[in-house]
Amino acid sequence: METKWMKPKGDSKEAAQVISITIYPLKSCRGISVPEAALSSTGFRWDRQWIVVNSKGRACTQRVEPSLALVEVELPNEALSEGWEPNPSSFLGPQIEALRKLQNKAIMITKEAISLVSTSPFLIVIRAPGMDVLKVPLAEPSEVANGVSVWEWSGSALDEGDEASKWFSKYLGKPSRLVVSMKSRPTDPNYAPGYKIKFNDAYPFLLISQKSLDVLNEQLKEPVSINRFRPNVHQELNNCFNMTPLHGVLVKMMALASLGQILL
Repeated sequence: METKWMKPKGDSKEAAQVISITIYPLKSCRGISVPEAALSSTGFRWDRQWIVVNSKGRACTQRVEPSLALVEVELPNEALSEGWEPNPSSFLGPQIEALRKLQNKAIMITKEAISLVSTSPFLIVIRAPGMDVLKVPLAEPSEVANGVSVWEWSGSALDEGDEASKWFSKYLGKPSRLVVSMKSRPTDPNYAPGYKIKFNDAYPFLLISQKSLDVLNEQLKEPVSINRFRPNVHQELNNCFNMTPLHGVLVKMMALASLGQILL
């Protein structure tokens, strides 16, 4: 059963306040800022559910393909609602009704009518500089892509088809395919036993505090924004920042800060 995580309204006496919530439907591409997000068994719903893979099935990330930082992703508002599930009637309902009206007027079903069915409002819409808009139905694809890998994990996913493949191949300048997760995978039992994720690197959620970013920027020649770290939750801590227990986290942040200079 899904629940929601919402940003608090107004002032709060709690030790931490949420500044923003972001989901990243397509791994390594731009995120979607939301006022609230549905929680699932793998983290925020839709987060890191799609990835782009190369000809060997290896996940493409900004570490190798920094231009992914310019790829924008849009989900229909309905998909962000708690409990919403895609189904055939969700995708074709408005189009079927339009066809019925055409038939009632004794108008033949032509290419115009067919196009009504192919323009379902329940799509993931993908944009990038210099590219036509790519629209991918949220309906689950049927073709299985084997040999997909994300870091140490490898397994199967669902292929989003040739149109999406041609789009990303053109944009990245090399053979690529868009795939969607077909099932969850377990997190590292040494650090987060009992949890599951989609195409996340390691954990269901990524949280970052503003204070930790402030300390990091004090050690950099040029400050970086919070978007560089692609957090799901950006929070403000009211208590003092303690460097000692977070030393490893700070080192990790410095490594991430060294990514390409394209800011999200």
